Amino acid sequence: MYSQDRQASTGAAHATKAAFDSGPGSWDTAPRVRRLGLVEFQPTYAAMRRFTTLREEDTPDELWLLQHPPVYTAGLACRPEHLPRGSHIALERIDRGGQITYHGPGQVVMYTLLDLARRKLKIKTFVGLLEQAVINTLAQHQVPAQRREGAPGIYVNGAKVAALGLRVRSSGCYHGVALNVDMDLVPFLAIDPCGYPGLAVTQTRDLGIEASAGELGDRVAAELTQLLAQHERRR
Repeated sequence: MYSQDRQASTGAAHATKAAFDSGPGSWDTAPRVRRLGLVEFQPTYAAMRRFTTLREEDTPDELWLLQHPPVYTAGLACRPEHLPRGSHIALERIDRGGQITYHGPGQVVMYTLLDLARRKLKIKTFVGLLEQAVINTLAQHQVPAQRREGAPGIYVNGAKVAALGLRVRSSGCYHGVALNVDMDLVPFLAIDPCGYPGLAVTQTRDLGIEASAGELGDRVAAELTQLLAQHERRR
C-alpha cells in the first residue's frame, strides 16, 4: 500500500527547469490542482520523484489529475506470481508500496504530492483521508462504497473500484489513488489485482454513474482538499 523512506533527500535546494517542478513561494494549505490529461507513465513517475526531491519548506503541495495509456505498475511488495500472464502491456516496477495494478484510459489517477510532516499527518491518517475522498465522491452519486480491512482501496459490493499506493520520502508523499471510471477492465484479468487472486474489479460507469473521468477526478480532488482543511482546523 505504501512505502516510507526516512533518509534525507539531497540536492533539494538545486532547482531545475523541468515541466512539473514547483517554484518556491508562500505555502498555501490548499493543494494546487494540475490537470495533465493523458500522459505516459514513465515521464510522469520521474517528474513525481523529481518534484519530491527538489521540494523546499515552502513548496506548495500539488494534486495531479491525469490518465495513463495502458500500463501495469508493480510496487515494492509485488510477488512474481501476481505479475501479468500472457499480456503484451508494458510492466513498470516502481517504488510505491503494495502489489500490482493496471492503469489505462478511462481511469482517473490523482497523484498526491504533499508534505505530510508540514501538515502533521501520519501516513495512515492520510490513507484514510484519501479513501474517504473517494467514498464521499461516490456517495454524491448514491453509490455506497466501503473500505476493506487488510486490503487498501475502495470497494462497492465486494468489487474494487479504486486502488491506492503511496511512497513517503523525507516527509514528501507521492503516488496516490486510481479510480476506475469508464475503461477496458479486461487487462485486470491478466493479474492478481493488488495481489489478490480472483479479486473482482468494477468501474463507476457500471455502477450507474455517468460522470466522466475528468469530472470525477475534479470531485475527488475537491473532497480531499476539504478533508485536509478539516484536519488543519482540528490540529
